[in-house]
Amino acid sequence: MSLKKITVYATGLFFGFCLFIWILTGKWMAEGNKPKADGTYDYALVLGAKVNGETPSLSLQYRLESALYYAEHHPHVTLILSGGQGPDELISEAEAMKRYLVARGIPKSRLIVEKNSSSTYENILYSRDLLPSSTEGVTIITSDYHLARARKIADKLGLQTDSVEAETPKVVRLKLTTRERLALIKTVFSHK
Repeated sequence: MSLKKITVYATGLFFGFCLFIWILTGKWMAEGNKPKADGTYDYALVLGAKVNGETPSLSLQYRLESALYYAEHHPHVTLILSGGQGPDELISEAEAMKRYLVARGIPKSRLIVEKNSSSTYENILYSRDLLPSSTEGVTIITSDYHLARARKIADKLGLQTDSVEAETPKVVRLKLTTRERLALIKTVFSHK
């Protein structure tokens, strides 16, 4: 077989594999928001996102608006706000979330702050450690593209979940969903 034919076959296999992965991760991401939350769990975990100085990024604002709506409709639910402080952030993501929600009428007594995490895995792990030991499940509130991975991590950490999805800002959708597909593959095949 000639080098040219081998190259054509190898290229075809590579693009076929990429297409398969794209379809598979898309299916996983689409299933990430099921079942939708209905107030079953007493705790909802709001996952952090970038803070610009002390101001939540647009992605984080969308997550917070979803959390606010959910909290208003399920007044028995306590929100766990999870996210550490990045090198270019003046406060932790959790603190920015707390300020945002308190300013919109959510009492501090309904908020638990987890400000040490630096990844989705740590968000869920450290937040789980703040829950009463009898807690079997939580509602996860995060961006629509992020739910599948967050829920797979929670499952690996022994938590049942349902979800509330926040819209992803259109300006960053392609970038974030592409990156998330790679992270989702890593999550599925890692021990964490």
